[in-house]
Amino acid sequence: MTRTNKLALAAAVVAASLSLQGCIVVADGDGVREWDNLAQHERVERDNRRVIASLTEGDALASIQAELGTPNFSELVVDNGTRYRVLYYRTHRVTADGETTKDECTPLVFRDDQLIGTGELALRQIPLAN
Repeated sequence: MTRTNKLALAAAVVAASLSLQGCIVVADGDGVREWDNLAQHERVERDNRRVIASLTEGDALASIQAELGTPNFSELVVDNGTRYRVLYYRTHRVTADGETTKDECTPLVFRDDQLIGTGELALRQIPLAN
């Protein structure tokens, strides 16, 4: 290799390395970049908010679960023969810690498998929750 070729190669390597400065690829064990996970959570939250905003009183639990999927949390209580189920779906972030907590979710409250409301006000309709 001639001296000119060596200099040209060295210049190409330096130019290529300068163009890569600032590029950071973060991967977890599955090869998924952290910002992809963040974007996915944001999409899930946005989609959950959209669906929840379109719900109406009396919607069936099964149809809502079919649309929203598995809830982040689920609770069941029976009071005087009436069955109350609360499904919690992630709708916003409180702490960026990678964990979903109930305070980052919107509760959907069902009485005998029919939606009676969403949010904290709906939770107060459950006799044992008061």
